Amino acid sequence: MGAKRMSNAVFAGVATVLVMGLAISIIFSLILKFTSVEEQSVRLFLLILSFITLFIGGFIAGGRNGSKGLLVGGATGVSYSFLMFLLQFLGYSHLFSAQQLLFHAGFIGVAILGGIVGVNIAGSREA
Repeated sequence: MGAKRMSNAVFAGVATVLVMGLAISIIFSLILKFTSVEEQSVRLFLLILSFITLFIGGFIAGGRNGSKGLLVGGATGVSYSFLMFLLQFLGYSHLFSAQQLLFHAGFIGVAILGGIVGVNIAGSREA
């Protein structure tokens, strides 16, 4: 039963990340299309939003699982990074660059942190 609960938690975390990422992408594509804002000026803001999104995904996964936040958050971050790798490799025939590897290592770290916080917040609500 524990593996099923953990996989459901990881799925919920990754689904959250993907839905939030899609929403952010739509919003910023509309901003870039209909305003004079250029992509270079929002790049840092998008990176920060990406880290926040991965933190929230790890947080939800950790809260849903209720234990092993490090493991569940890490699985959420690794699953997201693997999906992005598959998209880039199969869709564009490119491997991750060194900069992308660093970003995804950061994403995994932030998702782990989110998982740990999610377990502790969920644990304090149950106590």
